[in-house]
Amino acid sequence: MLSDGTASLLCLGFPMIGFFWAWYNQKTVSKIKIFTKAERHGEHMPLKGGLTLDNMDTIATIGKRISDGAKQFLLEEYKVIAMFAALAAVIIYTLIGLAGGPDSWTNAKFSVIAFLVGATASCISGAIGMMIAVYTNSRTAHEAAVHEMEETKYTRAFETAFRGGIVMGFGLTSVGMFSLYIMIQVFALYLGETDKIRLYECVAAYGLGGSSVACFGRVGGGIFTKAADVGSDLCGKVVAGLDEDDKRNPGVIADCIGDNVGDIAGMGSDLFGSFGEATCAALVVSAYASPELTSSHSAMMYPLMITGVGTLVCVVTSMCVTSGWPTPVTGKHNVEIVLKHQLVISTVLNTFAMLFLAEIALPDTFSIAKLVKDAQGNYLMVQVHSWEAAFCVIMGLWSGLCIGYITEYYTSNRHAPVVGIARACTMGGAATNVISGLAVGYTSTIVPCFVMAATMYVSFNLCLMYGIALAALGILSTMSIGLTIDAYGPIADNAGGIVEMSLEDSHEIRAVTDCLDAAGNTTAAIGKGFAIASAAFVAVALYGAFITHAGVPVVNIVDSRVFPGLLVGAMLPYWFSGWTMNSVGIAAMKMVKEIQRQYRDDPRILKGEVDPDYNRCVAVATQASLAEMVPSGLLVMLSPIVCGIVFGKESLCGMLPGSMASGVQMAISMSNTGGAWDNAKKYIECGMMVTDSRGIMEGDEDFDRSSQHTVKKNWKATDKGYETYHAKDKDAHSAAVIGDTVGDPMKDTSGPALNILIKLMAIISVVFVPVVNSNLGGLLFDNLWKDFIQCASVPGTQCA
Repeated sequence: MLSDGTASLLCLGFPMIGFFWAWYNQKTVSKIKIFTKAERHGEHMPLKGGLTLDNMDTIATIGKRISDGAKQFLLEEYKVIAMFAALAAVIIYTLIGLAGGPDSWTNAKFSVIAFLVGATASCISGAIGMMIAVYTNSRTAHEAAVHEMEETKYTRAFETAFRGGIVMGFGLTSVGMFSLYIMIQVFALYLGETDKIRLYECVAAYGLGGSSVACFGRVGGGIFTKAADVGSDLCGKVVAGLDEDDKRNPGVIADCIGDNVGDIAGMGSDLFGSFGEATCAALVVSAYASPELTSSHSAMMYPLMITGVGTLVCVVTSMCVTSGWPTPVTGKHNVEIVLKHQLVISTVLNTFAMLFLAEIALPDTFSIAKLVKDAQGNYLMVQVHSWEAAFCVIMGLWSGLCIGYITEYYTSNRHAPVVGIARACTMGGAATNVISGLAVGYTSTIVPCFVMAATMYVSFNLCLMYGIALAALGILSTMSIGLTIDAYGPIADNAGGIVEMSLEDSHEIRAVTDCLDAAGNTTAAIGKGFAIASAAFVAVALYGAFITHAGVPVVNIVDSRVFPGLLVGAMLPYWFSGWTMNSVGIAAMKMVKEIQRQYRDDPRILKGEVDPDYNRCVAVATQASLAEMVPSGLLVMLSPIVCGIVFGKESLCGMLPGSMASGVQMAISMSNTGGAWDNAKKYIECGMMVTDSRGIMEGDEDFDRSSQHTVKKNWKATDKGYETYHAKDKDAHSAAVIGDTVGDPMKDTSGPALNILIKLMAIISVVFVPVVNSNLGGLLFDNLWKDFIQCASVPGTQCA
């Protein structure tokens, strides 16, 4: 086994390596200079690729608009989060302190500190991702435009966007590991090394802080991005007939900003919260259940070292891309392949690394306590081997990859489900498109649920609840690469928008950025699968920590206190989704009104004679999203606290699995439905669909091959200044746009935010266990109605 000093060195060394790799790539990206007129003293010198100083100046100006808007949104959002954090800190301190018990006020103080450290680290991580994304997008556009050879355009633009993603992915992971480890060591100095249970009870609030920020980041960012997207699409594409990212659309800058606040800051804070919660769950369970693990520093730090070793593996994997090995990106044929190889290579390498780590960090055998006691009142112990712990991590690692690829199958326009939705657009219009999309989303939940169920079954039978926490950490062990690829997508998407707004004849260059963006959309779907799977495992691991800490040996579903909690918990994801979907609709209508006002007040905007007021649309989306995110966030955070205090821990034992069971299904279904609708629209727009003169799609029995044609845009602009489709094709495209618009809040707001719901409710329950175990818990069922409660108890157990 590792010595304590070596374990500490590794826990600090891994994040340092991640920080250095992020810094190195940031420096590499910063070497790409965008020269403006002022920097060239106004000389109109021709540049490579036919670019002029006017083009370069426009690229820099648009990039600055996106950057300034993103910073302003993040500042306003963090102001709201700071006020919430201050209020939450008071509530945590008061309730845990009033719970009583030895040193309750000291525990409350350290819990508040852990909460604030976690929230601050999550904010820093989100800011890192946002800043590098808005810094890299214009440089990616520059690299796609400035080079003359098409192969070089692809290579340089892809590498630039990927390096920007590296800064976000590795920076975030390193901030999480470093801050958590330092906090544990500082707490140990004050609370002592001997009482590990008390120490890690306080540390658990770190995950709560990270997930609280993630809740507002996911919900607020999701509302912003979809309000801007839906509003811009409705007024720009549908009404005015403008193309995607047309600079005459007042909402186009807000739309570009939204890609960053939703898919980068939101996803980053989501996975940061998952990392903090999964690690804290493993630490709490091991502190309660294993005397051998608590007696060894390296064994207790094993959950942190899983992420650390995974980060080191991801550094090696990402070097393959930055060095062009085994082959660089040279065209649209291998962009997606290179990105997918990153996921596969990191998973394979990490498999062997996890076996080695368990061998050196864990005892050969150690015991874990069951929740069931023997006749003498002692917990029954199970002997576990180190390789069994490693196998739990590896099961989680591969199940995450499997779920990611299943998600990709249901959302990629290269596979049957999305092609079927596109066919529905041609045959029945919007109605059949919506029906087909919903069916695909529902069906897509089947295999992931079986995969998660199998992994949980095996992990629990090997290492009990500790095994499930390790499986969650296994999924997250390649988080650095997952976040890198996730951040790459919005950077490439923004680059395409900047190209569209900066260059008059941008079709050739836009084809490059669109290809990079399309590959990012596919891998982003895989990333969402990872996020949902990790959220499910983290929630179950936290649930195990909760029932272990709360002393509930058996959760009896027919208990009259448990079953109502189960039903209410299953309902909460629907309530939450209803609020977030409605919030997007409200915010989008405000955006629509603002865009229509600008068109009405100044007709020159649509003629391209003057620029719209982009900043006003950004302000509208910011104000609407921040106002709408608060009720949804409070619903998630207050539900477990109110349930535990008013109805007791038994009802909370029902509410948590109820929210998990329905929340996971809804998250998968909503995310995949929206993703499938989005890619069905792209399938039609990219000229991948062949129909006859009647609009019947190739492959159908009635297809007339003599009149077949490829559905594509007519690139010659009409008198109105926008591109058109063939009459039949236009109907299909309009139906696809409707499906995509409906699916936008499902895949980018409500669906991803459900990840936060199931995790945040669980971590809140863990942190507030002292409260629900005290006289403050169960005011109704355990006190006022105590004599009325009846339950069907399991023989040999208490009625719980």
